[in-house]
Amino acid sequence: MTPPPGATVTAERAANLDHKQVVAAERSVILVGNPNVGKSVLFGALTGKYVTVSNYPGTTVEVTRGSATIEGRPWHVMDTPGTNNLLPMSEDEQVTRDILVAERGYVCLQVCDAKNLRRGLLLTAQLAEAEVPFTLALNMADEAESRGFAIDEARLSKALGVDVVRTVAVQRKGLATLQARLGAARPSPWRPRYDDAIEAALAEIAPLMPAEGIGRRALAIMALVGDESLRRQLAPHLAEAELARIDAVRRSVAERYPESLRFVIARQRLAAVDRLHDEVVTRGAASVTSGFARKIGAWSTHPAWGIPILAVVLWLAYEFVGVLGAGKAVDFLEHTVFAHYLIPGADWLVRHVTPAGAIQDFLVGPPGVPYTEHGGFVIGRYGLVSMGLSYGIAIVLPIVTTFFIAFSILEDSGYLPRLAVMVNKIFKRMGLNGKAVLPMVLGLGCDTMATMTARIMETRKERVIVTLLLALAVPCSAQMAVILAMTAGLSRAANLWFLGTLLLVIFLVGWLSAKVLPGRGSDFILELPPLRVPQAGNIAVKTSARIEWYLREALPLFLLGTLILYVLDRFHFLGVLERAMSPVVVGLLDLPPQAASAFILGFLRRDYAAAGLFRYFEPYMRAGTMTWNMEIQVVVALVTITLFIPCIANFFMILKERGWRTGVAIAAFILPFSFGVGAVVNQLMRHLH
Repeated sequence: MTPPPGATVTAERAANLDHKQVVAAERSVILVGNPNVGKSVLFGALTGKYVTVSNYPGTTVEVTRGSATIEGRPWHVMDTPGTNNLLPMSEDEQVTRDILVAERGYVCLQVCDAKNLRRGLLLTAQLAEAEVPFTLALNMADEAESRGFAIDEARLSKALGVDVVRTVAVQRKGLATLQARLGAARPSPWRPRYDDAIEAALAEIAPLMPAEGIGRRALAIMALVGDESLRRQLAPHLAEAELARIDAVRRSVAERYPESLRFVIARQRLAAVDRLHDEVVTRGAASVTSGFARKIGAWSTHPAWGIPILAVVLWLAYEFVGVLGAGKAVDFLEHTVFAHYLIPGADWLVRHVTPAGAIQDFLVGPPGVPYTEHGGFVIGRYGLVSMGLSYGIAIVLPIVTTFFIAFSILEDSGYLPRLAVMVNKIFKRMGLNGKAVLPMVLGLGCDTMATMTARIMETRKERVIVTLLLALAVPCSAQMAVILAMTAGLSRAANLWFLGTLLLVIFLVGWLSAKVLPGRGSDFILELPPLRVPQAGNIAVKTSARIEWYLREALPLFLLGTLILYVLDRFHFLGVLERAMSPVVVGLLDLPPQAASAFILGFLRRDYAAAGLFRYFEPYMRAGTMTWNMEIQVVVALVTITLFIPCIANFFMILKERGWRTGVAIAAFILPFSFGVGAVVNQLMRHLH
């Protein structure tokens, strides 16, 4: 058996264990909790920053690992996905359960929302059944008090047999006490009591469960309800006769109830939790501030009042991300930092450290020739610095940074779940639910990041539909800035054609995908956290973590895309592609010949295609000489570009998240579909005008 935290490990035994095993055995704490309880904030407070974010083996679900100094010695800290149940209903919940089963020698820190103690105690009951040592943190204690909740921590601690600590993670209150109690974390002796039939079944199944990992009673409950994900893990440890015996017991017990055993056990566990909750919680009067926040929260989900609130939120987000990030910050970095300093500096450096001749011409092109007119590897039309880094750092980074800040503010304020409630009925028509609005909103900042957040959808079918809609019809903020500049010069009728086409395409493709793709959807279960004032420190931690992800995961993809374009240009394949696309772009869409090269560049940067067309039409817009035929060209171009295949970084992220087969299928559908929709819009606008 592995010694508990704090136990002595002899030198001989330590010599036979690798470093990871020693850390896991002696100094390891796993954070678990329901979604939106401040678990990640506590993780940041314990570790000081996000250290390592990686996918859990065999899944696309991320777990965060870091280190902390507790009781004067280093501890390994792991932050698990939010879960409501150790009987998993989604991939996130399964990963949390699997971590608790697979890890050894850890203590558990359960983070609970103090103002929603009943929900937290449901998870506490399952941790008690799992016999894992844990400490309970009653987080957001200040919000609970403002709502009139009074929790008797001493009585709750005595009933559970574990330490209970009040915390306010965003203010670091209770953190020192929590750190002092973690080393003494212990299993809870408290158990929910089920009816006689279920208890008898558990008594028969429990002895068959493996002795390692979490407690046998918890494993027996999972086996009794027929958890298939656990069955695959138990199969190597149990004989066929034992598995058949478990199935027989489950069928025998299930016949006694009209509902599923999962529901029956959850209902009886809730009854036990309710009794404990009522013993330790009293309710008084809520504060005036809390009552006002609840009113604002209710207005934000109201069918009528919610719309103007949404409009104000979107306007503020656009001013911050679209104007400040995509406008002023991008302009400064691209035209001042890169164009005036970094690109000339890199050119100067290469010319002074390499001998003149073939090597220098290969890296930075011939002297005296503007870099936009030659094919240098480092500085050139498709140079790694002049295009790859310029795109990734000067253009995308300020946009995603401002968007991450805005997204963190919306996330911490509690508004995003309310937006999901407002649009749930619309997304239901597309085989999704209101949760899909979260990656959709994030896609307006960067589709590459948004594709990763599609993981919040519970089923594979939903994740594929969200990924398809993101790749198809959600413009990133860099592309949107150019689109808005172009639509500003169009008539109201032309703008309605453009916007109406995109909305219709999103709805129809989502609806048809829900009909065609196999699999099922999921129920819309989403807790509405209270509206609160976001904490600057928490926003800074989240934003820095997401920027770190961008620099580590996305930026290399931009460089790879630039390298691919460089190779195509070097071997004259770009010209071949332009000539191949010309009949479609010019003949089918009635666009100018310049659009062919714009679409090819759009695979690297979706805003490049729009920017190329904007430069072509800008003189007519500025002079006010746009004809209806030219407006048709602009609308057709914008529709096709917006629906065009995702940029290369997003495409690689789709391959990484959904697999090669799904990624290639999405691209193969989008490419002809975008040109087809553009051609239909072209003909309709010409015939219906």
